[in-house]
Amino acid sequence: MTTKAYGAFAGDRPLEPMDIERRAPGPHDVQIEIAYCGVCHSDLHQVRSEWAGTLYPCVPGHEIVGHVAAVGDQVTAFTVGETVGVGCMVDSCQHCHACDADLEQYCKEGFVGTYNGPTADAPGHTLGGYSQRIVVNDRFVLKIRHPEEQLAAVAPLLCAGITTYSPLRHWQAGPGKKVGIVGIGGLGHVGVKLAHAMGAHVVAFTTSDSKRDDARALGADEVVNSRNADEMAAHANSFDFILNTVAASHNLDAYTALLKLDGTMTLVGVPEHPHPSPNVGVLIFGRRSIAGSLIGGIAETQEMLDFCAEHGITADIEMIPIQQIDQAYDRMQRSDVKYRFVIDSASLANGTTADER
Repeated sequence: MTTKAYGAFAGDRPLEPMDIERRAPGPHDVQIEIAYCGVCHSDLHQVRSEWAGTLYPCVPGHEIVGHVAAVGDQVTAFTVGETVGVGCMVDSCQHCHACDADLEQYCKEGFVGTYNGPTADAPGHTLGGYSQRIVVNDRFVLKIRHPEEQLAAVAPLLCAGITTYSPLRHWQAGPGKKVGIVGIGGLGHVGVKLAHAMGAHVVAFTTSDSKRDDARALGADEVVNSRNADEMAAHANSFDFILNTVAASHNLDAYTALLKLDGTMTLVGVPEHPHPSPNVGVLIFGRRSIAGSLIGGIAETQEMLDFCAEHGITADIEMIPIQQIDQAYDRMQRSDVKYRFVIDSASLANGTTADER
């Protein structure tokens, strides 16, 4: 079926309206009419060829919320009209050790991304959520239990939410734990909300004093300006866990020194240039760890969505029509958004630019 979408035909071209083809639902497929799609920094990197391997035409988008329009005859978990979501994955090998353990994000054969992943469907790679509809295997569709008026703000949870929830759960953030969140942006602002809801003592790290009040409003118990040596020193050897959401290259030692014995700092951002090598002595003399974490499996993503619905957690968003996506990318690079852009997919019905509407 022909579907209106927005994408790019080359890394040096702006995104533009295009018609794409979606397959008819197979026996195990769910067809979703997309209501909202979050804008992730990964979208910008991929569509502009800042990451290697972009396949064109590229239609980004992996933070999808919508409603079921049709289901295959073998689908039992979803019904027409139900509110659902799709995150960063639409398939995996489903038979390796990781997939058997509900850790599809670590599939040994590589999971299939919601866009730019291999598929038998034309044009040979997946096309994402900057579109009116999508057809996805039912194993990779998620139930959304938030109320209708919150759905736009739920969309970023499909990436930013699970990216922060998974490490917080894995390293057991909760009552009696002191947890740091580095960076108060698209990922970090959700991380603060989640860690607070889990019952941890939450300390937000920012380079901007102007974000102090915002961080406290998000749920931080304390806020530290990471450029203030005295504020940093006051927290030495005290953290059970630090979640570092900053994707820019920076000195990791400043934070590992804040970990207590057996503490861990987990990185969820991939910098354009490598971080300076950490001081091994800081790690050895405190049995401290630096770890990494990648989104979460489907079961854990559903757990995260249910947790967020129960605790009233959504992302802080700014809604845009699809015609403003390039301007949004430019603003996102300047950190000029609090804290995530979300596309109103109804705007796809109008293929003109924002200035022409």
